Amino acid sequence: MNAKLPNVDAQALFHYVLRLGDLSLILGQRLGEWVGHAPALEEDLGVANIALDLIGQARLLLSYAGEIEGCGRDEDKLAYLREQGGYFNAILAEQPNGDFGQTIVRQVLIDAFQLELYERMTGSLDERLASIAAKSVKEVRYHLRYSSGWLVRLGDGTEESHARVQSALNTLWPYTVELFAEDDLDQLMADSGIAPRLSAVHAAWSARLEGILADSTLLRPADRPHLWHGKRGQHSEHLGYILAEMQYLQRAYPEACW
Repeated sequence: MNAKLPNVDAQALFHYVLRLGDLSLILGQRLGEWVGHAPALEEDLGVANIALDLIGQARLLLSYAGEIEGCGRDEDKLAYLREQGGYFNAILAEQPNGDFGQTIVRQVLIDAFQLELYERMTGSLDERLASIAAKSVKEVRYHLRYSSGWLVRLGDGTEESHARVQSALNTLWPYTVELFAEDDLDQLMADSGIAPRLSAVHAAWSARLEGILADSTLLRPADRPHLWHGKRGQHSEHLGYILAEMQYLQRAYPEACW
């Protein structure tokens, strides 16, 4: 803890930082699945670089979470040795890649969220989180520039590319509701000056997406009731498959190191 941080329950802060780290970790793992499979070499490298940025963000956040917890779990143990119910990423991050257009839609939705969140978190009273946010926001600006550029090309491209990304947007949009569904933990972090209000993040995210979707000639789907609770450890079946692959080496060879 740093001197500037208000008196906040350590367990609550630990779980909040895990949420942030898990979102980047799982999304980075998903993007890594494209390596060697992207539609062109340049995009293979571009997606891989974004995945590496996200894993880097996850390392910073999970390392901090381990320090807050104080139980000897470092970034590796938190990343590789938790069970499925112990992850707190939003459900959107674990959705399958689908085709390249679906991956781009998912990326735009999360990139825009992380950008608005981290821009505001640079003013956090938690100096460690503010520092991580300041580093991450530079990367996320590039991520959104990349993903939104592709969304415009696909949405305003051929009839088929437009239809595919509109279909992907319709499918993935309902999962965005969870990003802004403020629970007691989100409220506590905002009341303590550690995190921004999700209502403010949502308003800015929504305005930013309006412009991107307009440029992409895509229609914004209607919001639906929130039915998913990844932030509470309740996940889709997809996360289990991600963890089975991601955790295999560490579980097969416990305590192994390079």
